[in-house]
Amino acid sequence: MAEHESLEFGKADFVLLDNVSMEEFMANLKLRFEKGRIYSYIGEVVVSVNPYRAMNIYGRDTVEQYKGRELYERPPHLFAIADAAYKAMKRRNKDTCIVISGESGAGKTEASKYIMQYIAAITNPNQRAEVERVKNMLLKSNCVLEAFGNAKTNRNDNSSRFGKYMDINFDFKGDPIGGHINNYLLEKSRVIFQQDGERSFHSFYQLLRGAPDSLIRLLHMQKDATAYSYIKVGGQIKSSINDGADFKAVADAMKVIGFTGDEIQTVYRILAAILHLGNLTFGVDGDTTLIENVKLVSVLRDLLSSSEDGVEKALLYRTVATGRDVIEKQHTEQEASYGRDALAKAMYERLFCWIVGRINDIIEVKNYDARVHGKNTVIGVLDIYGFEIFQNNSFEQFCINYCNEKLQQLFIQLVLKQEQEEYQREGIPWRHIDYFNNQIIVDLVEQQHKGIFSVLDEACMNVGKVTDEVFLQGLNGKLAKHAHYTSRKLSPTDKSLEFDRDFRIRHYAGDVVYSVVGFIDKNKDTLFQDFKRLLYNSSNPVLKAMWPEGKLSITEVTKRPLTAATLFKSSMISLVENLASKEPYYVRCIKPNEVKSPLLLEQERCRHQVEYLGLLENVRVRRAGFAYRQTYPRFLQRYKMISEFTWPNHDLPSDKDAVRRLLQGCGFDGDAAYGKTKVFIRTPRTLFSLEEQRADMVQRIVLFLQKVWRGTIARMRYRRMKAALTILQAYRRYKVKSYIREVIRRFKNVRSMKDYGRHVKWPTPPKVLRRFEDALKSIHSRWWAWTLIKGLSPEEALQVRAKVACLEALKGHRADMGLQRAWEGNYLRDSPDSAASFALVSSELQRKDKFMRVLFSCNVRKINRFHKAENRTLLITDRHLYKMDPLKQYKPMKSIPLYNVTGLSVSPGKDQLVVLHTRDSRDLVVCLQGMQPAGDSRVGELVGALLGHFNSEFELNPTCCRSSCEAAVQTTAPPSAHPVFFLFFFNHTVTLGSEGTDPDVWSRDGGITGARRRSRSQPCRRETDDYRRQPNPRLRLAPLQEGRRRCPA
Repeated sequence: MAEHESLEFGKADFVLLDNVSMEEFMANLKLRFEKGRIYSYIGEVVVSVNPYRAMNIYGRDTVEQYKGRELYERPPHLFAIADAAYKAMKRRNKDTCIVISGESGAGKTEASKYIMQYIAAITNPNQRAEVERVKNMLLKSNCVLEAFGNAKTNRNDNSSRFGKYMDINFDFKGDPIGGHINNYLLEKSRVIFQQDGERSFHSFYQLLRGAPDSLIRLLHMQKDATAYSYIKVGGQIKSSINDGADFKAVADAMKVIGFTGDEIQTVYRILAAILHLGNLTFGVDGDTTLIENVKLVSVLRDLLSSSEDGVEKALLYRTVATGRDVIEKQHTEQEASYGRDALAKAMYERLFCWIVGRINDIIEVKNYDARVHGKNTVIGVLDIYGFEIFQNNSFEQFCINYCNEKLQQLFIQLVLKQEQEEYQREGIPWRHIDYFNNQIIVDLVEQQHKGIFSVLDEACMNVGKVTDEVFLQGLNGKLAKHAHYTSRKLSPTDKSLEFDRDFRIRHYAGDVVYSVVGFIDKNKDTLFQDFKRLLYNSSNPVLKAMWPEGKLSITEVTKRPLTAATLFKSSMISLVENLASKEPYYVRCIKPNEVKSPLLLEQERCRHQVEYLGLLENVRVRRAGFAYRQTYPRFLQRYKMISEFTWPNHDLPSDKDAVRRLLQGCGFDGDAAYGKTKVFIRTPRTLFSLEEQRADMVQRIVLFLQKVWRGTIARMRYRRMKAALTILQAYRRYKVKSYIREVIRRFKNVRSMKDYGRHVKWPTPPKVLRRFEDALKSIHSRWWAWTLIKGLSPEEALQVRAKVACLEALKGHRADMGLQRAWEGNYLRDSPDSAASFALVSSELQRKDKFMRVLFSCNVRKINRFHKAENRTLLITDRHLYKMDPLKQYKPMKSIPLYNVTGLSVSPGKDQLVVLHTRDSRDLVVCLQGMQPAGDSRVGELVGALLGHFNSEFELNPTCCRSSCEAAVQTTAPPSAHPVFFLFFFNHTVTLGSEGTDPDVWSRDGGITGARRRSRSQPCRRETDDYRRQPNPRLRLAPLQEGRRRCPA
């Protein structure tokens, strides 16, 4: 039973119908068609309904779904039957065949192409070049045969007008290695005549509409199809067929198959010659028959590569041998026209047979030795015309319907035979099945001496003028008592039959009325020997090879050729014998409507096809005993979850016992029979019940499997994450250890290095150690600094401390800070001109003010509030700041306690401007001068001395700073001068509860507002006390911009 097909789409297998009747069959067929399910099963027979639209069910994904699957495992499809035939061939080493049948327009040709594509897709997994070549040629041969053997009819735009049976040969590995094509009964009468609304063979229209202009000129043609008598009916029809594109595709296919350029050109020449033949007209001049359009004779001579006289003579005369004498008999106008048409039909038929033979020569298996390469197995694909009932049924329809009778007989016999053999193999009792045996109709046609073919051949062999009416009289005489034959003479009251013209045969598919008009001529298939000799004597070797019998002289031709009926009967008998020797698979094609609509299924038309295809009888044969059968292992595999005794695996002695136990548990034991290897189920209801129980259990099993699988996936994911984490941690430890080892290696002898490791390049740390690296660098820098300063004297340490303080305060604000030279501090002490007097004054001040040391002394240029500049001396000790007059023996002019100094402002330029801010807002503005050498900057030393003093004082007595203490560097920008930098020193000697100070702010007119002392419990008051003096561009300062830096407190 097909999987994944719910009952909303109908029953996928007609064997499972509740009641086997035409009504239920048609209802199920219609439901599946309307739901888009064009394929159904009857056991192992595929029923295909032409969808009249493109369907996306033939791609590579679909091929993979059916590859290697059993029929019941997937929904019905052509690929399933193709795979079954391929598996039977490959696994059981059996020759198989796929018989495709149905009426014109039912989709037989498309079905055969899809089957070929599937076989090509699943073979040659190793992509062997030779196998690919063979596959490509087999597929391309379809394109060529369709062009020359198919035509547009009123029922089908691509109707096969010949029967085709293709054998595909496989090697022992199952890869295609060659093939062979047999063709049957080409409808050659279509070359010269088509019914209204139909066309001739595609090849003519492809040549006219797709050939390049150069080829058209070479063939003396024009592209208008209506200019040619043979095809002008079809040339007026608008069709969806793209003849131009098809011409190129066919030409490419012929090249791929292996046709040479000369052979392809010969094919085009023959097609052109046939079209030009149709335009030949004959006239009479007295007793002489003439060709009216003589110019066409030269065209035919050129196209057929023969002499112009030979062409004209063959068309107008017939050579007759009477004993030893040879005479030439001139044709009448009617005989000349008949000969012309016979030549056109014969040329096309020979061309088509030559193309098939040429393809066979190329694709046939060569140099294959079964002893070396293994057995050569075959899959045959039969695409043959279906049963036809037209308004006017002639000799071709009679042969086609006879062919279908033979195939239907074979079909029923093989199906019954397969059923009976299977029952016997399994030990199941077989009972006789009544069915319509159409052997009586086959005998009616082909029986010796009494059959219709025999009567027709006998009429054709009579001496004298033989007419179709004489043939009909012979039928009436020999078949008068046959139950399946009648005519107007035998049934005078039947007005549906014409006297001396019609006869009726009751086929298995229905009654068909045939007209005997043309039967004699079509059976004789007369072609004058003069045409054969003409074409054999052609200088074109390809054309010459098509007419080997032309080499015989007129006196050597004595044997009567076989009739068309005899040839066709022999080919059908051979075909049936060939099919009977293989394991058959069937595709039954149904045409749903006449208007090619994808939505319409005409009940009466489809009912008729179901009847003549014998589908209902096929269902009855399959349902005669048991509706379903399956091997025990496969049955268990599908239904074992239903029973606790078989799930997940049984422990019974055999699979047969397990299946019996399963069905007994479900209560179906009475509806089943147990064969040797298969279980047989009688009614479809039992199978549907098993399917319902299975569907319920599968859902529960799927949920359980999902739970188990999700848990497994989660555990696998957890283990992977844990393993990844372990690896990551180990890798991190490795990287950390590697980094630390490398740091240790590089800095191992750092103590003995001259620069204590400053030149050593640090290794690149892993991401996780980047902050650790910063800490290590900081530690190394601190150690390096400590190592450098630990050997300094106290005086050198103070100087280094001052330089560090200066660098921290002015870095980035002042370029020259004097860090590269030694800082003397007390420069006036070493001055030769003033050393004595300065030393005397400083000693007196030290005795008086009790200071410990001099921080800084230097000559300065003082600027007062009135913009007046005077030379002064600046002396800064650890307790006071003194302003002295150098001209009066360094007499102290002003003494400011150091704790009253609240800040220091310096400029970034070379003017060495310094402003000392005090609590009383009486700031001291000076420019340092008297440097040796000239231009030496001492601003940095002054800043460093003061900052170093305050910092060292804080370190000695940290509890003295209980209020807000900070040293701030602030940048100001006067409107028309360089920016000025401020350093604010908040009193570091203020005791607990003392007042703090606020930094200075700028006055509106550019002066300096002094810092005021304020209580920490009071809000800050800013008072403006303008520094009254003349405007100085260097002192016109802007508001503060830079932020403060907190002191260590």
